Amino acid sequence: MLSAQLAKSGRPVPAEMQAQLKDEVIAREVFMQEAQKRGLDASDDFKAQIELARQTILIRELFADYQKKNPVTDAEIKAEYDKFAAANGGKEYKARHILVEKEDEAKAIIASLKKGGKFDDIAKKQSKDPGSGANGGDLDWASANSYVPEFSQAMVKLNKGQTTDVPVKSQFGWHIIRVDDVREAQLPKMEEVKPQIAQQLQQQKLASFRRTCGSRPRWSELPKR
Repeated sequence: MLSAQLAKSGRPVPAEMQAQLKDEVIAREVFMQEAQKRGLDASDDFKAQIELARQTILIRELFADYQKKNPVTDAEIKAEYDKFAAANGGKEYKARHILVEKEDEAKAIIASLKKGGKFDDIAKKQSKDPGSGANGGDLDWASANSYVPEFSQAMVKLNKGQTTDVPVKSQFGWHIIRVDDVREAQLPKMEEVKPQIAQQLQQQKLASFRRTCGSRPRWSELPKR
């Protein structure tokens, strides 16, 4: 029995360990007999633990049976990938920004840039964004929907190498934005993310099954005849 359970759990016992396993089975039987002789199997605590273990094992078997009979299909994986690609496809922007608190500060910075001021240097000295300021305002590659609407709407109007002529206001303050480059979104191929998608869909199916079972009326709630 122990050997079969180990094999089922994906840990088959190699031939060289069979003797060791046999000793373990014998030891378990000896301990079981001693415990029964002392009447430990008749205690309320033992019975409660047995019932809890029975429930746990049955529930685990129920979920395993559901997953076996409801596997994730390749069609479901492709549909999920297509949904992901549609939401994350399109263009990506390599942008920089300088964030300040007041509009006048932003206008002064734009004037300085037009006179030849270096965007990176000004960002390091004046930007209030702790994440990008130290890196010259660099925001790395990101899609437009990664930013607040006011920022993204202004950014997508810029061509490669272009900077906003007027400050852009958002909930964070006033931005001066520059687009360094534009490219098509670099999405992973379906085969690269297939295992993750399959696992996610399997978890979703199991969660749905758990909710369905949990919403069924309990026996005590069924109408009496």
